[in-house]
Amino acid sequence: MRAHLVPSRLLLSITWALASLAATEAFARAAPTAPAVTPLKVVPPHLISSSDVPYPAGATGDAVVVLKLTIGADGGVRSVLWVAGDEPFVGVAVEATLKWRFEPANRDGKPVASIIRFQLTFHAPAAPPPETLAPVPLPGTAETTPGSPPPKPAEAAEVVVHGERLAPGVSSFTKAEIRQLPGAFGDPFRAIEALPGVTPIVSGLPFFYVRGAPPGNVGYFFDGVRVPYLYHVGLGPSVVHPGMIDRVDLYPGGYPARYGRFSGGIVTGDATAPREDLHAEGNIRLFDAGALAEGGFANGRGTVLVGGRYSYTAAILSLIVKNTTLDYRDYQARITYDLTPRDRLSAFSFGSYDLLAQTTGGVSSILFGSEFYRLDLRYDHFFGAGSTIRSAVTLGYDQTRFLDQRNAQDRSVGARIELHHPVSKGVVFRAGTDFTLDGYTVDKSSYVDPEDPIIRHYDSLFPARRDLAWGSWADVVLDVTPRIQITPGVRVDVYSSAGATTPAVDPRISARFAVTNHVRIIHAYGIAHQPPGFIVPVPGLVPGGLQGGLQTSLQASAGVEADLPEAITATATAFDNVFLNMSDVLGTSTGDLAQNIDRRALGSAVGLEFFIRRNLSKRLGGFLTYTLSRSTRSLGNQRFPSAFDRTHVANAALGYNLGRNWRAGTRLVFYTGGPKIITYRGATPPPPSVSPDREPPFYRLDLRIEKRWNLRKTQWLSFVAEILNATLNKETVQSQQIGPVTIPSIGLEGGF
Repeated sequence: MRAHLVPSRLLLSITWALASLAATEAFARAAPTAPAVTPLKVVPPHLISSSDVPYPAGATGDAVVVLKLTIGADGGVRSVLWVAGDEPFVGVAVEATLKWRFEPANRDGKPVASIIRFQLTFHAPAAPPPETLAPVPLPGTAETTPGSPPPKPAEAAEVVVHGERLAPGVSSFTKAEIRQLPGAFGDPFRAIEALPGVTPIVSGLPFFYVRGAPPGNVGYFFDGVRVPYLYHVGLGPSVVHPGMIDRVDLYPGGYPARYGRFSGGIVTGDATAPREDLHAEGNIRLFDAGALAEGGFANGRGTVLVGGRYSYTAAILSLIVKNTTLDYRDYQARITYDLTPRDRLSAFSFGSYDLLAQTTGGVSSILFGSEFYRLDLRYDHFFGAGSTIRSAVTLGYDQTRFLDQRNAQDRSVGARIELHHPVSKGVVFRAGTDFTLDGYTVDKSSYVDPEDPIIRHYDSLFPARRDLAWGSWADVVLDVTPRIQITPGVRVDVYSSAGATTPAVDPRISARFAVTNHVRIIHAYGIAHQPPGFIVPVPGLVPGGLQGGLQTSLQASAGVEADLPEAITATATAFDNVFLNMSDVLGTSTGDLAQNIDRRALGSAVGLEFFIRRNLSKRLGGFLTYTLSRSTRSLGNQRFPSAFDRTHVANAALGYNLGRNWRAGTRLVFYTGGPKIITYRGATPPPPSVSPDREPPFYRLDLRIEKRWNLRKTQWLSFVAEILNATLNKETVQSQQIGPVTIPSIGLEGGF
């Protein structure tokens, strides 16, 4: 009996199954014993504005918040990094300190930038207002004033990277905001779908188009390490415990030169900086439980972190669908040790496991199983004045099993060197080099007919092989004037696969022009290349060979940022992307998917994006994102809308502190339907329509409510009830009705 590996109807089913299945940088510390600088030559920054910070409305008890402030040579606060503390105190503290003004630090009579640590102590309304401790500058920037406490090495090191201003055009959510976002379940990566420029395949699922680029062309990185996907199987949470993610960024196009080998958008998650104080957090929900703990050793020279999650969905699902098994789990572990005050060694490991199986006639078979693991070994050196260099080696293992027929594996090794060096005032040089060697193997079941045409076609697409990618990059952040910043850069990569070798040169440039103190113009342009991609990111399943050439994207965007009253910010961005030789079988889905999985096409995406936000951690906060776009594909002389072209995509979220530590939030998601696609299995499919009929629009409503108890200054417990798609709406995609994709969650969270 012959078994077709992936016939066309089954491929489409697997595609949707995959879509439903996915579900600090820290540098060497400055020593307290670092060589002192003569007080007469180096003067620390001095606060000249009011230091009053209002007590948060609706809060109770005392609280302590620790922040890291990056202060420019002009005395303004460029950025604020949260180090310790809880909401709503953190949000109030960040908002206040961003408005502070300092007499800047100076060296030999010249103003210089500095990084300091501030601790704010909040007292209940009957007590005095928040008080601030003396600033503690980093060595090489400003010296501690006599009598003030010396800087703690671990805290000083945390700021070097996180203190940088975000790149032009990037959209970002902080850890505090993500926790309050309805429908995200506190998982940072789930917030990506709410950002402008993102078009989902199906509501609530982890695969999406970014400014017209298909899911297989979107790159994912966690703390600088490439990962195949972000979510667990069966609409599960993100593959990294949320307590370890400090911030999530979306680079929809024109991104910095350090990111390469993907022709679509880039999604990055920054890990929290190591902390030597003992702290932990955990949660237990209807479908899983997780925990994370971290502490120091060797008198603060080292830190250890362990965390992870385990799903007991299989036990619950067995009560409903007795012949189906759904399971997932993940882990994170990190250890750091300071060899010297300026040299740090780190070992960072994380991984994810997912399984969907079915039992028929007493025999269990795997429908889909995937896993990936990473071990990143790092050496960081800090050589003063914000200059850092990182050397790292990454080992990886990816594996995916389909239908008990094919088991694809990837064993990888990579290395990278990254340099960040302020050359002079207003000039920062960044550069790096990296390579990755991937070894792909394929195991097939004995009952698969190797002579079957479809089997042979897939074997040619995903052969056992070794792929090598090597690249170098550099860019310069130039403050041309206090109001103009330009970042030119370039990336050069060489790809080798199945005996073919192809080079690629990716120039990038971005700019930020401050029209006024509250209005800025943003530009970002770039070229990006990528080898052939699969339908969606799958561990170990990557097309081989370069005979079809590299995919190429030309990315351009221009927009305006504005600071509005009441701590509201707004951006409006126009973008125009062109895709050459692209892999997007979903977007060009006419005819048989299985036979056309390696189809190449031309594409374009143009649109407008709007993003208005007020930090969700405030008493009343929220955001509105809206994307108006048109995404098209061209095959030969035929030009038609992408199968997942949605003209309008909007997200609106609102959160409110009800008092007595009750907080409620809601989010509305809306988008118009994609083109109606008629799948044709004949020899000659009919030409697609330039203006096809559209599927009906879709909307969903997410709800969240939380009650928090502050047990002590640093101990807390929360009850959280949340539901994605509370309206139980179904969605129509390519004439198929999906859903309702609805996820309820009830659980407890706590920490200290």
